[in-house]
Amino acid sequence: MNINVLTIFPEIFSVLNSGIISKAIKKKLLLINLLDIRKNSINKYNQIDSKPYGGGEGMVFMAAPLIKTIKEISKKKRGPIIYMSPQGKQLNQKKIISFSKLKHLTIICGRYEGIDQRVIDNYVDEEVSIGDFILSGGEYAALCMIDAISRHIPGILGNKDSYLKDTFSNGLLKEDVYTKPEIFDSLAVPEILLSGNHQKIKTWKSENSLLKTSLKRPDLLKNIKLTKKQKKLLEEWSSKAIL
Repeated sequence: MNINVLTIFPEIFSVLNSGIISKAIKKKLLLINLLDIRKNSINKYNQIDSKPYGGGEGMVFMAAPLIKTIKEISKKKRGPIIYMSPQGKQLNQKKIISFSKLKHLTIICGRYEGIDQRVIDNYVDEEVSIGDFILSGGEYAALCMIDAISRHIPGILGNKDSYLKDTFSNGLLKEDVYTKPEIFDSLAVPEILLSGNHQKIKTWKSENSLLKTSLKRPDLLKNIKLTKKQKKLLEEWSSKAIL
């Protein structure tokens, strides 16, 4: 997969030289093409922003440097153009999976008070937000998205089924997890996980996942189709005041 990133701080993406993503880049499973917007500034002062028309706070990315940078990428290798923006639709696992199936993707990292609307109207395919909060720049949001996308690219994860059991993979939170030792500070691992009974362990994990979701993120339950068994469990837990 090829991901083009438009930014004025390409050095921020040096963190991609660590961990799983760095291995993916070395194996050429993932290509990160960093384009420095400032190289297309409008004058010798490397200006890429200006005051907003009509007044207002801060500065705004000008259209010319951004559009010129976009045009440096051949149309065949652009893919959808995404602008990381707090005004965009919130990113979720479904959208991540959709992006991971693309051969090419282009991400614009904004700064200041935003980018000239004419770029959004004429070049951006979708605005994406990672949450209802403000960052100093779109680079950090882009890093989150790239990391999440990379997990779904075939060959990147050591265990190809790992992402299938992640939180949100089936609409629910992941079950509680434990590792050695079996007892720590008088706190024991649930016996069922040590039983060796795979069917009972599978059932425990499924029910624990449902319970965690209902306690921590009940809003997620509105977006999935619950089975009769799951509905019955929720009713039982509610009657016992567990929820």
